Amino acid sequence: MLKFYDPRLCLPSSEELPDSDETPVDNELQDLMPGLLKAILAQIWADRQDWFFGVDMGIYYDPEEPAIVPDGFLSLGVERIVDEELRLSYVLWEEQNIVPVLVLEVVSRRYRGEYNSKKAFYAEMGVKYYAVYSTRRRRKPPLEIYRLQDGVYTLQRDNPLWMPEIGLGLGRDRGTYLGITREWLYWYSEAGDRYPTPEERAAQAEQRLQDAAAELAAERQRTQRLLEQLRQRGIDPTELLEGLE
Repeated sequence: MLKFYDPRLCLPSSEELPDSDETPVDNELQDLMPGLLKAILAQIWADRQDWFFGVDMGIYYDPEEPAIVPDGFLSLGVERIVDEELRLSYVLWEEQNIVPVLVLEVVSRRYRGEYNSKKAFYAEMGVKYYAVYSTRRRRKPPLEIYRLQDGVYTLQRDNPLWMPEIGLGLGRDRGTYLGITREWLYWYSEAGDRYPTPEERAAQAEQRLQDAAAELAAERQRTQRLLEQLRQRGIDPTELLEGLE
């Protein structure tokens, strides 16, 4: 059974613990998938400071055991920014024993226990949602999300899956991120609407500016045509405006 420690005890701090297991990722997606989720979250929860999303960061649950390092995880009810140096790792006894509510593992070239040993470990830890995304699955959906119920993970079938404890949905869709067009993982609203990526939001803002500029140019053209029509009728627009003052 996992042990959780009283933060008042004299235990090693995050500065004293390794910040990684030094195991290199075997595919870019193991960084890019959670990185995109973190970037979107930073937009939709920009005004909140009670959450933290870790990417390839060690979670310490026992000072006598090595950290477990998921590809991504989300914790709620913790400080988003602890100080200017940011977190070196996620140490449970420094986080009031707040366990991540969601853990994400991305499988690429080889399995690393994502569907058995890691799943059992996260269930014992009490992680509410466990998501596994695999680029190699052909006969099953590439994204599987499990919900912890009575200490056991149950596979959820929805895409996207609404997670009321988080207030967000998680699902997959094709899109473009960092110039790469493929299937990505995204956050969704309860209505099933996908939240835009930073690139998409910037493109939408640029499009709104272009639309506003085009409308302004069209309005100027309409004004010029009206002024020309007045002049053709022998009416001086300047005198007309002065008379209205």
